[in-house]
Amino acid sequence: MTAVALERVSDRLPAYSLFAAVLSGAGLPIYIYAPKFYADNYGVSLATLAAVLFGLRLFDVVQDPVLGWISERLGAARRWAVSFVGIVLGLSMVGLFAVAPPISPVIWFGLTITGLFTAFSFLTINFYAQGIAKAGSIDGSHTRLAAWRETGALLGVCLAAVAPTLLESTSDAPFAVFALGFAGVAIIAVAAMAPEWSGKVENEPTAIRTILKDKLARRLLILALVNATPLAVSSTLFLFFVESRLDAPGWEGPLLVLFFLAAAVSSPLWAALSNRIGSKRTLLAAMVLAILSFAFVLPLGAGDVWVFAIICITSGATIGADLTLLPALFARRMAAISPNGGQGFGLWSLVSKFTLAFAAVILLPTLDYAGFQSGAADNPENALMTLTILYALVPCALKLVAIALLVATKLEE
Repeated sequence: MTAVALERVSDRLPAYSLFAAVLSGAGLPIYIYAPKFYADNYGVSLATLAAVLFGLRLFDVVQDPVLGWISERLGAARRWAVSFVGIVLGLSMVGLFAVAPPISPVIWFGLTITGLFTAFSFLTINFYAQGIAKAGSIDGSHTRLAAWRETGALLGVCLAAVAPTLLESTSDAPFAVFALGFAGVAIIAVAAMAPEWSGKVENEPTAIRTILKDKLARRLLILALVNATPLAVSSTLFLFFVESRLDAPGWEGPLLVLFFLAAAVSSPLWAALSNRIGSKRTLLAAMVLAILSFAFVLPLGAGDVWVFAIICITSGATIGADLTLLPALFARRMAAISPNGGQGFGLWSLVSKFTLAFAAVILLPTLDYAGFQSGAADNPENALMTLTILYALVPCALKLVAIALLVATKLEE
């Protein structure tokens, strides 16, 4: 093993990658799979599921800042709190996918996904806050840590995306097996990260208004909100688009893997490029490439799987830049104005989840209104056209707004 490799292992950055993989496995794939799973298996309408998801995000408006406040005051109890909440995360996943609803499917969906995302928020806030202290003790600082962390997160998304599809050939209940496997890996990840929570954390909590008063922190939060919404849109509609617009049922898993694997592979490359030309120029290049990728989706129709596969690779690669560089920029700013990081990443978590809520509450009812039915053999053409416009044109418009915001933002390189 080389000296560089030994140094990286001694920094325990692989533990950060594994923990990030578990968090990502409880994040985006749940918004991709859960609505379709409950619509197909329990007959819950897309509009009802969207209403539940949006209601939970309104709850997050209060919950996430409170979790950030708690995080900054845990002290030595952080390790035990994280361990307990890690178990809650695994159990909530099992309840969501592996347990037949003992009560109304809508209520059960709301209860289990509340437990899942409350645990997800708490763990994410503590994880990224601890990263501020970690980055100060390693070579390469925030960008190097972000590359390890976000690469692990993206690989976790890849595994979570493809696992149910692969398990369909070996199990009658692929989502149940996935949920149980996820719970087991979550326990391993929590154990691997346990030594990290004893790291030094600043004692003075930061008021949330201090963060919101900071012009750069506020601008980065707004930029994250606008720039992440296209990913939320494409994630929410991905399964519907592949199954109905491309008429390619069974290809959802492989195409998702292509998308997120491209993001994972590109992540360290974007980090290296940002070290050479700066984060702002790198992000702008990635945003332009994203717009071009989404634009090529507009003319696609039944049978265009291979063209869409290429688009998945290029658009996925742009996500690698978003998920690596923006959190690193925000963490760098938090290190300057809020060393604890709990309140700051409470806001960051809220912004990330709000984009998914926005996508669900706008897109799913719109599809319902257009006459789209999940799993239907023959959706009307106007419903399929609505699906295409929502999947491709909306992200293009949002990316243009994100470019304008980024151009107007002076970043600390």
